[in-house]
Amino acid sequence: MAQKNAFYAQSGGVTAVINASACGVAEACRNSNQIGKLYAGHNGIIGALTEDLIDVSQETDEAITALRHTPGGAFGSCRYKLKDIETHRTQYERLIEVFKAHDIGYFFYNGGGDSADTCLKVSQLSEKLGYPLTAIHVPKTVDNDLPITDNSPGFGSVAKYIATSTREAALDIASMCATSTKVFILEVMGRHAGWIAAAGALAGNGEGEPPHLIIFPEIAFDREAVMARVEESVTRYGYCVIVVSEGARYEDGTFLADAGNTDAFGHRQLGGVAPTLAGMVKQDLGYKYHWAVADYLQRAARHLASKTDVEQAYAVGQKAVELAIAGQNAMMPAIKRVSEDPYEWQIEPAPLAEVANQEKFMPRDFIREDGFGITDTCRRYLLPLIQGEDFPPFDDGLPRFAKLKLVKVERKLPEFTL
Repeated sequence: MAQKNAFYAQSGGVTAVINASACGVAEACRNSNQIGKLYAGHNGIIGALTEDLIDVSQETDEAITALRHTPGGAFGSCRYKLKDIETHRTQYERLIEVFKAHDIGYFFYNGGGDSADTCLKVSQLSEKLGYPLTAIHVPKTVDNDLPITDNSPGFGSVAKYIATSTREAALDIASMCATSTKVFILEVMGRHAGWIAAAGALAGNGEGEPPHLIIFPEIAFDREAVMARVEESVTRYGYCVIVVSEGARYEDGTFLADAGNTDAFGHRQLGGVAPTLAGMVKQDLGYKYHWAVADYLQRAARHLASKTDVEQAYAVGQKAVELAIAGQNAMMPAIKRVSEDPYEWQIEPAPLAEVANQEKFMPRDFIREDGFGITDTCRRYLLPLIQGEDFPPFDDGLPRFAKLKLVKVERKLPEFTL
């Protein structure tokens, strides 16, 4: 059987471990006798549309291995949603043209729910056009909202970072609360699902231990109830630590911090819930406060990555290639929790038709009855995902990351306008 080349691209917001998945894909391709060259899309799917391809075969084994401990997106990612296949078929046909021109028979798309949808559509169109292409989605999202898979690669490391930061910041506030700051608010990612906010709760596990308040997107925001809880915490413990999801919303679905516009995927852009909430604390209670937004820091913190997360991210990349070689088209390698104690997991294929355009929210039994914290069931789910350390190598006190050549592939087709 003649070798076919493979295409890999990164999509959406990057994570501390998305490059570990890239490493898994690249090393599995190099070890396969069915795959020729591996090309990567420069800046994600845009690289495929514009025929802006990177020849990964030009990278050394050492550079590819170093991807495992390198954050960010090594080949460039993008927030670019392909149009509907029925009304904008041209974009999908362009992808097939590029794949034909470079003899690409395998398509690996590393991203979240929107990427799963794109991967599925590319697979369906290639079949309609009679072009043999095996499309596999490689799961990734810090939001942990992909269905079927037990958890999403990228989440465990964010969870570890947020839990650690919450615990450290709480000690700072506790030290100063007698004469200074009474309330600290940490804003974390999570537009619709509160998984990252829930991870902040791992910082404490007992009466009075911070965080004293978690605000989830899944629980309607009640200003009066929240302020009462803040006041109670300050009265009893001297201070209050709050972890709030960026997607906190009122009963009618309105975000606390709606910026009034949308991003490339049609998602509402949020303007900062932490300062909004801090303003409420000042206005209603008069307490001195500090707030912080974890923002890119939470998803870029490779120095504090979860070993479990790194291993799983690499494994789904490796498994994606195995599934493709085995002819399992339109699939996603999903993580299945085999055992809770001891924690054991394995990778199983999941049909993309059951993954695309689906979101996994926090189950109600993971959130305390009062809506302000997590249950023991949630804690048992989260704890295994933050276990272990996998430090990058350090030089002169700073982490050393991969440096790629990023050699471009010669274009063969006419220019394409997005």
